[in-house]
Amino acid sequence: MRKENMIAGGVFALGLAVLGGWTLSHTASPAMAQAVDGPGPNLVIAVDGTAKGTVVIDMLSDLAPLHVAQITALAVSGAYDGVVFHRVIDGFMAQTGDVEFGKSSGDTSQAGMGGSSMPDIKAEFSSQTFDRGIVGMARGGSPDSANSQFFIMFAPGPSLDSQYTVVGRVIEGMDVVDQIKRGAGSNGEVNGPDQMVSVTVQN
Repeated sequence: MRKENMIAGGVFALGLAVLGGWTLSHTASPAMAQAVDGPGPNLVIAVDGTAKGTVVIDMLSDLAPLHVAQITALAVSGAYDGVVFHRVIDGFMAQTGDVEFGKSSGDTSQAGMGGSSMPDIKAEFSSQTFDRGIVGMARGGSPDSANSQFFIMFAPGPSLDSQYTVVGRVIEGMDVVDQIKRGAGSNGEVNGPDQMVSVTVQN
């Protein structure tokens, strides 16, 4: 994705912080009702760093078929392996998925500014609310600019509802998500970030 269109790197995260407003001052509740596994596919993420363990995301292809198809294609190709959680805001969300600039094996100083070689995706907004454990797509200023980056909610973010595409929900490993290394300041940029060691797809 073109840098100038990826707000996820800086302005997006700041925008989330402003849009999310009150969520930044509220810590996530440690309790979360066990989400029901839907028809899938499931994204299985092995996390390493401050957080260690496995996170399973039920991909909601009924809500966002185009986004789910692109994410699963990237996962199957191995594109997400080694990608860091580059922006993590306590009480709000953890963002990852920059397959262009977010590889832990390289220079991650531009992580959040890139995407993938695949095309941007048309928005698939739904009535699903951004609750704790919901996974949404990062995008630029245009609603139709999501590409590869996604974020996992630590806490509800009602101001994001119908503004960003919901692509999944965590059904296992929310305790691992809660341990992901936080970033500094309202922008949430992480120094020495945790990473997705491997991302696989289970149907």
